[in-house]
Amino acid sequence: MKPVKHVIALDVGGTGIKAALIAEDCSLLHEARRATGRDRGPDAVVETILDFAAELHALGRERFGTAASAAGVAVPGIVDAEGGTAVYAANLGWRDVPMRALMSSRLGSLPVALGHDVRTGGLAEGRIGAGRGADRFLFVPLGTGIAGAVGIAGRIEAGAHGCAGEIGHIVVRPGGPPCGCGQRGCLETLASASAVSRAWAAASGAPDADAADCAEAVASGDAAAREVWLTAVGALADGLVTAITLLDPGTLIIGGGLAEAGETLFRPLRAAVEERVTFQRLPDIVPAALGDTAGCLGAGLLAWDLLATEVPA
Repeated sequence: MKPVKHVIALDVGGTGIKAALIAEDCSLLHEARRATGRDRGPDAVVETILDFAAELHALGRERFGTAASAAGVAVPGIVDAEGGTAVYAANLGWRDVPMRALMSSRLGSLPVALGHDVRTGGLAEGRIGAGRGADRFLFVPLGTGIAGAVGIAGRIEAGAHGCAGEIGHIVVRPGGPPCGCGQRGCLETLASASAVSRAWAAASGAPDADAADCAEAVASGDAAAREVWLTAVGALADGLVTAITLLDPGTLIIGGGLAEAGETLFRPLRAAVEERVTFQRLPDIVPAALGDTAGCLGAGLLAWDLLATEVPA
């Protein structure tokens, strides 16, 4: 069998790790998942990731006739601007974890790229997903929280300190609900899937009701659900118009759990954004295309990009 050149890609979440071996054409050669083991502490999570990567390295050599050329890792929280250290990840208990160096050492000095999970997913959506061909885009996943990835000419802007794109912490309702960042009225406290779940559970009197239940109720014509939903959509539109004013993207890519509601979300959202823009040009507002594979695919792209920019010895 002719050897197949590939890279290792890992997308680390709060409770699970999605992994893949990815070919040069971005096809998924192998996929696997594993729990992070965070119940055993921050160090155990690091070891789980490194062990998983080592297993994938061995599997790739055996199955595809050659070792992986590089590895890419997407992690939650804050990654330093140089892409070497996971500075802070609250849901993993991490502070200043030198993940790139640790993984490279475990994999025999293999080149390793490290990225922020949302920016990495945004890289994949922008380059091979919903934003393919867009020169300027903003990727906004609506999940437990809200983050963002600013795409410029096929790359993701990390910012001077690795914090670019944190649209979830734009204050859209001053004095509103408290946010974990220390502010009040942040976008993610009002328009994330978690925020909609909380609001609908309170409005419906069903403690276990979530955002998906709210979306179903909206689609069926429930007036109370519609009020909850449009309150969140209004807050989201305010945050997006701020982003449009600052960044002038050609495409807005909306992903995450809330986007699974389809036109129940997108129809009122497009209308709300259009109502709010004045001199700004209205971008295309589209759903994300890659689902939960975006993080792995983006990690793979980081690895391939790293190889492309390496200077031969």
